[in-house]
Amino acid sequence: MATIRRALEKDIPDVLRLLVQVNMVHHNGRPDLFKGPATKYSADELSGIFADDATPVFVMADDDDRVLGYAFCILKQFVGSQLMTDIRTMYIDDLCVDEAVRGQHVGRSLYGYVLDYARSIGCYNVTLNVWTCNESAMRFYEKCGLVPQKIGMEQIL
Repeated sequence: MATIRRALEKDIPDVLRLLVQVNMVHHNGRPDLFKGPATKYSADELSGIFADDATPVFVMADDDDRVLGYAFCILKQFVGSQLMTDIRTMYIDDLCVDEAVRGQHVGRSLYGYVLDYARSIGCYNVTLNVWTCNESAMRFYEKCGLVPQKIGMEQIL
């Protein structure tokens, strides 16, 4: 039975493998912006991220403790801002499911876990960004109940 838990040092090789999968989705959709194959973080950077409570990373691992998917999160809060209200937000920086197990509700389970965690620590909302070239991710997030909060736009020169 798969379990969801905080990422550990021993998960770094699996997480690096999945980071390449995410990168290639973006590279294939926007090769003008994303190099490929590449990873967003190095092993050393992951070690620091995993240890920081402000950047919790959750993984779903199978019975052999192989990582099936992850959710990189960042706690955000605008304390004392002249403009923004003082709410805690759980920002999902990256959510990935191993391409070998997509369609098996790993992503839905991870997202639900993040929602429960965010509620438990007093967050007002959960936010994320998704690239429009990643249509399957957009459909997934819509099925999870997310709605657009803001839209990034560009004009290529």
